[in-house]
Amino acid sequence: MLTQLTKLPIRSALGATEMQRCSTAELRTHFLIESLFEPDRFEAVYTHYDRVIVGGIMPGHTSVELASFDNLKTPYFLERRELGLINVGGTGSVTVDGLEYNLEKLDALYIGKGSREVTFQSYDADEPARFFLMSAPAHQAYPTTRLAKQDANPTRLGTRETANERTIYKYIHGGGIASCQLVMGLTVLEPGSVWNTMPAHVHDRRMEAYCYFDLPAEHRVFHLMGPPDQTRHLVVANNQAVISPPWSIHSGCGTASYSFIWGMAGENMDFADMDFVPISDLR
Repeated sequence: MLTQLTKLPIRSALGATEMQRCSTAELRTHFLIESLFEPDRFEAVYTHYDRVIVGGIMPGHTSVELASFDNLKTPYFLERRELGLINVGGTGSVTVDGLEYNLEKLDALYIGKGSREVTFQSYDADEPARFFLMSAPAHQAYPTTRLAKQDANPTRLGTRETANERTIYKYIHGGGIASCQLVMGLTVLEPGSVWNTMPAHVHDRRMEAYCYFDLPAEHRVFHLMGPPDQTRHLVVANNQAVISPPWSIHSGCGTASYSFIWGMAGENMDFADMDFVPISDLR
């Protein structure tokens, strides 16, 4: 029997200068979330970058409740927070204060501040739903809204010659689902394409998290991070996530094609708010 967390693990903020002194193991401890989807429980971490919570829920034979945690010091999880989620597994549903929302693979749901009872379930325990979640502090309530993959403003980018043919789907952003500060979407790479977010960029006004999925078990993504002139890397497996500080680039190259969710929180919701870094300037 798995024991539910009563306190969220804390990931303290680390500065760009401090990062340069980290070993590989220390980098992984600070920035990599290795366990997201465990049967019938909520796996999550609380990061001091913009007070964002990053996690995952994989219901099996029972539903999973979004309970509060002792270190949030609130009677329920969303008392002062909003929540965005994308399903990267089998078909499932999320029930919010008595209303059920069905979610196929790559459908998204935004849940607004003040929602009290939130539960997650899979339709088939042999092909469970996998809900990747991000939560940020919220100053007002926006309506709970579902958005299907096909309605998420798909945009084709990249070329075969640069091995980054991909489709971007935008769910929660300034022109999509309304939120206080969450921005979420996902990117699907074409077969044979392996590079994401290149040329790289930073956005000092908001943090970001990546969740890599649909990567074959024997393959890995080499996720690049750090200041543009002091890059480091993390080796990331399927269904793992990376916390990206505002001062860091966030790009990667896989040993096979894959997909990834990107989620942000911070000062604004402008998807195009990026400071691009020429490839020739990376070190």
